[in-house]
Amino acid sequence: MARLRWRLTGAGLIFAALCTVAGDAQQPEPAAPPQEAQQEPQQQGGQPPVFRTGINFVRVDVIVTDSKTGQPVTDLKQGDFEVVEDNQPQTVETFKLIELDGGATPALDGPPAPIRNDDDEQLEAARDDVRLFAVFLDDYHVRRGASVSVREPIARFIETQLGPSDMLGVMYPLQPVSSIRMTRDHGKVIQSLGGFVGRKGDYTPRNRMEEQYADYPAEEVERIRNQVSFSAIKGLISHMGSLKEGRKALILVSEGYSDTLPPQLRDPIASVPGFENPDRDNANAGRNDPAEERRQFFADSSLQLWMRDVWDMANKNNVSIYAVDPRGLPISEFDVSQPNMSVQVDRQYLNATMDTLRVLAEQTDGRAIVNRNDIAAGMRQIVRDTSSYYLLGYNSTQAPSDGRFHEIKVRVKRPGIQVRARKGYWALTVQDVARALAPRVEPAKAVENALASISVPAAAYNTIRTWIGTSRGADGKTKVTLVWEPMPRTAGDRNGRSEAPARVMVTAVGPDGSPYFRGRIPEVAPAGPPAAAGAATVPSRVSFEANPGKVQLRLSIEGSESQVLDVETREIAVPDLTAADVILGTPQLLRARTARDLQQIKANADAVPVATRDFSRADRLVVRVPAYGPGATPPTVTAQLLNRGGQPMSEVPVGPSAAPDTQQLELGLSNLPPGEYILEIKAGELKELVGFRVTP
Repeated sequence: MARLRWRLTGAGLIFAALCTVAGDAQQPEPAAPPQEAQQEPQQQGGQPPVFRTGINFVRVDVIVTDSKTGQPVTDLKQGDFEVVEDNQPQTVETFKLIELDGGATPALDGPPAPIRNDDDEQLEAARDDVRLFAVFLDDYHVRRGASVSVREPIARFIETQLGPSDMLGVMYPLQPVSSIRMTRDHGKVIQSLGGFVGRKGDYTPRNRMEEQYADYPAEEVERIRNQVSFSAIKGLISHMGSLKEGRKALILVSEGYSDTLPPQLRDPIASVPGFENPDRDNANAGRNDPAEERRQFFADSSLQLWMRDVWDMANKNNVSIYAVDPRGLPISEFDVSQPNMSVQVDRQYLNATMDTLRVLAEQTDGRAIVNRNDIAAGMRQIVRDTSSYYLLGYNSTQAPSDGRFHEIKVRVKRPGIQVRARKGYWALTVQDVARALAPRVEPAKAVENALASISVPAAAYNTIRTWIGTSRGADGKTKVTLVWEPMPRTAGDRNGRSEAPARVMVTAVGPDGSPYFRGRIPEVAPAGPPAAAGAATVPSRVSFEANPGKVQLRLSIEGSESQVLDVETREIAVPDLTAADVILGTPQLLRARTARDLQQIKANADAVPVATRDFSRADRLVVRVPAYGPGATPPTVTAQLLNRGGQPMSEVPVGPSAAPDTQQLELGLSNLPPGEYILEIKAGELKELVGFRVTP
């Protein structure tokens, strides 16, 4: 059973225009670094070179060292470099030598500034004299013993290799990117390493999300863990790219990745090892089996696509991945406590997982610190690479917009030196170019509004949360739907109220005072004690028809004894949905917590949407969108998932719904790291953005 070796195909280099599409890039005119190489030709007036940007402008950082001593070569000039793209010579237009020491040399303007908030993080990280590092502790792919042994080498690396001005962040797979802050408090980071406990091969659920798939097959759980880790790594890379333009180092602590398990570990229920697994005690299961080879071939192909997304994101954001295998010099992939299997199978899986680390490092101009016991010595190379390099830029004569990989080779006209640079970049597609050149003011505002909608309106945050949607009504009117849910309550809430809301009196009137609706929802207060704080509640709903224009809503929130707990008055704008062109109503979010919930929601045309925009990773969303085309022809609706910066993450299929004039999509959240996201729904030129938050 020959394990397939990974193909080391090239990965992307930072493509300046791509930063506007796939990351929050800094503006490309950095301040002068501490030391600059001479320019050819010289800049007039001693001004630093201006780093331009454009659709066809490509940057590449180049590490040049002496072949004998391994020391950086820092006296090269712009004319010493040759850059070739797809075998076509390119003209180097921008050139800069970056030399950093992490603040070991005291700065003239005093000690490095502390990082107290997001603004400090942005300002300090963007400085040319600051090195930026991040550590991703992939506990899903590290065994417990290895996680304990690697804490000390990482702590020693931080203590001895990083300087006072260096900024560092730490992240786990289940940690939201919004909680990450690059800091100069290295002692605090070292202290946090004590919480790094590996969970590889341990499928005991630790949170509600993991409980939802604890009974899945072990191999499927491994795939979910891969997706969670890769999604989190991409989020961290995007964050690093938004902070700094120059070279950045991501230290990935992992034992590598695999989308398959050997038959001995392919348990039908991950949380019950060995249960109903006929191959559990068969050491030769899968050995020299052609079916296993085919299975692994397709699994490896799928895994490589996920990994390509990671290294592509890293190259777009100029982040180099340094993969650190905490096992040191491993002799086995599987733990001694696991079922016995042939040495051949064990070695194949060990080589394959280490190959994944090598691929991620090589495709991002990093290093794979694998198969070596002296991890600390290998990690010293991370600082050397980040401390001295040349940053070159050129306008591609190829001007590609084909979405394909374009190879880059960098040569230096001097013997006896070694040159390291990225292998190439993935070009923009025609659609990417259009998005990059399009005005960004309105989309940015739309994204901001979508994220703002996640929060509960201040006027009602202490009592209920609401959702208001519109769809086409009869006789030229618009159907307005209001959904309310009790807010989670705790003892000692504001104003001393502990009474949970039981119903809401709703009054809707037009601009002239004419009534559209008046009534309580539900009409009768539920019997029994109030729901406990944080307990799941069923939303209540009312619908009425109104003329397009302004409508005033008056909400009176009542307790179980009809006592008034809170009041709110708001004015809403009711749209006209009778136009002959394509029209979209308000997207409705419905939450399914089990497979049974999902089937019931999909079959129920009148299912009640939820008002909340906070969801667990164990949830599955069903989104219904009222969509109207000219005549009886339904419009074509598409959807894609965006990150909180508005950059595309993945397409989401859209299909028919049980509700009339409505289209529907499903979105699983188990493979998304905690954080904020946006669902973009489009029909023709129309676009609706729906913000939501994923919690552990």
